[in-house]
Amino acid sequence: MRSRLRDTPEGLDIAMFGVPLDLGSSFRSGARHGPAQIREMSRLIREVNYSTKIAPFDLCDIADIGDAPVNSLDLDASLSAIQQFVQTVLSADARPLAIGGDHTISLPILRSMAADGALAMIQVDAHSDTQDLMLGKKYASGTPFRRAVEEGLIDPRKTVQVGIRGTLFSADELDWALAQGITIIDMDEFEALGAADAARKARRVVAGSDCYMTFDIDALDPGVAPGAGGLEPGGISVRQAQVFLRELRGIPIVGADVVEVSPPLDPSGGTALAAANLMFEILCLLAESHSNASD
Repeated sequence: MRSRLRDTPEGLDIAMFGVPLDLGSSFRSGARHGPAQIREMSRLIREVNYSTKIAPFDLCDIADIGDAPVNSLDLDASLSAIQQFVQTVLSADARPLAIGGDHTISLPILRSMAADGALAMIQVDAHSDTQDLMLGKKYASGTPFRRAVEEGLIDPRKTVQVGIRGTLFSADELDWALAQGITIIDMDEFEALGAADAARKARRVVAGSDCYMTFDIDALDPGVAPGAGGLEPGGISVRQAQVFLRELRGIPIVGADVVEVSPPLDPSGGTALAAANLMFEILCLLAESHSNASD
């Protein structure tokens, strides 16, 4: 977004950074290249939100602090390094806005952010990502929120998953998430409610708690975002996503990520452009939330 580049998060209100990791991907990889392409496409974004008139760079001190360190051959080492990197952001009293990378990156971010207690969470995604194992592994892009609930990082009763759809590995795949108290607004319900009312339902779920926002680009329909790891036809449009996010104003969002953009799967950059614009919407929410908390 043509923001300043800083070496450290010191003095920032919001620190934007990339997490170039896709070791949690099982099939369509390439999300490690997401941060670079999203940075490039984000040059097209101007300073003021057309609909809400929020100007995040006027409200907060915001910068890009580069990429979190990862080991592209070692997932466990990468998760630890990402967690430590996010801790430096939090220690500087900045709010993190991360760009992935696959959805595994949400787990180490939450491990740092939930040190003082479980967070509420809004997850926009085609998949629940609450499997116990993915190809026999406990840490992968399909398992982060199972681990987050187990580790007490998110409160399942204040967690809402939006846009869930597609084929399942088994008929009971979502039973565990529902049994924990996670609210699922699947794509059928999202379409029936409309984006604005779906957001209002999400607001009711997370009300009263600090909230983490995670947006998997595969929530969007593959017709507009083909550069994603887990394509599921029949998804959300970019316009619906914008309306949904704008209706979340006022929620105390304390951190966020946008994940799963894979540039090799969409060299045109269209998926990254959509992600950059949704990142801007989330940045507006973060900035307004920080500004309200400071008043």
